[in-house]
Amino acid sequence: MAAGSKTTNTSVEPWEDPNAEPYISIEGVTKRFGDFTAVDDVTLNIYKDELFCLLGGSGCGKSTLLRMLAGFESATEGRILIDGADMTGVAPYDRQVNMMFQSYALFPHMSVEKNVAYGLKHENMNAGQIKDRVRELLELVQLGQFATRKPHQLSGGQRQRVALARALAKSPKLLLLDEPLGALDKKLREQTQFELMNIQEQIGVTFIVVTHDQEEAMTLATRIAVMDQGVIRQVGTPTDIYEFPASRFVADFIGSINLFEGEVTSKKAGILYIDSKQAGCKFELPSDADMAKGTTVTVAVRPEKVSIERSKPSTMKANAVAAQVLDLGYFGKDSLYRARLKNGEMVRVTRLNEGRIHESERNIDWDDDVWLSWHPSSVILLTE
Repeated sequence: MAAGSKTTNTSVEPWEDPNAEPYISIEGVTKRFGDFTAVDDVTLNIYKDELFCLLGGSGCGKSTLLRMLAGFESATEGRILIDGADMTGVAPYDRQVNMMFQSYALFPHMSVEKNVAYGLKHENMNAGQIKDRVRELLELVQLGQFATRKPHQLSGGQRQRVALARALAKSPKLLLLDEPLGALDKKLREQTQFELMNIQEQIGVTFIVVTHDQEEAMTLATRIAVMDQGVIRQVGTPTDIYEFPASRFVADFIGSINLFEGEVTSKKAGILYIDSKQAGCKFELPSDADMAKGTTVTVAVRPEKVSIERSKPSTMKANAVAAQVLDLGYFGKDSLYRARLKNGEMVRVTRLNEGRIHESERNIDWDDDVWLSWHPSSVILLTE
């Protein structure tokens, strides 16, 4: 399971079950604005109670897709089904869907409780029921004691939770969150991510979150869809996306990675052998891929999978290369080394700082000659 996913008693996740019915079906959806295609033939299934993330850079189409789910935009082609109902032509206010915007859009002249109650005024509820519902939601987001305050009297994280309570007030089937944590500082954002996950698990509403922040998506999501130029490049759990990227784009977009071009030399007993002039070494990795000798491929290794030592590993004939430390960055919990190979290529290495040491005690420093190595199972083979 992903770091941010909920544990369940079932051994098969709904997206792995061919008989499971998706809660949201996006079927061949395209959205054009004149000659520009913002979303290009997207097909995607999302299941009940998921906390699903649409991840991508600016202009990739993720927010446009979210707005079509909300009903603020109409698809040029294709259709969207929510809980089995076709949303084509259904107005936003007639969908059991709510949207939480990045700006939060709270009414500054209203108290917290009145902001949360605002959407309930047109429901078939009396004053007592509205009061009880507001109290329930403020307790859920741990803001009961702030009910009478105005938004300007709250911190950024508290305003975010008010906006969340308001979005949940009408018990939507689906909650859409557009960059919900983008306005928060790093430390508060990390704290709020876990609060958001806990709230989603308590209420059991399906969440779809749009974000450009890779760490945020990896923390929050049961699954992630990586978008680029209106197209979904890969859908999977955070572990799938990070450890088993489907393409060079996904590998390069998610986290940091070292990429090298290579050529297949042979395959024996489930081990693929690749010669990379760019890396200045040979790679060997377990693989079921059926590749002819001479096939050009890309191989990749994450920086944290690379070992950096002063001497060459004695048992390794492949997956090892000599280098020189060019740069060193200290980040507290880990250090980043930029090592230059003999051919001039740069390799990034992340090393965990497991103990407290003085800077003068560091065993690998600037300009040191080193050996870089990695386990065969850490090598990612990319053919796209």
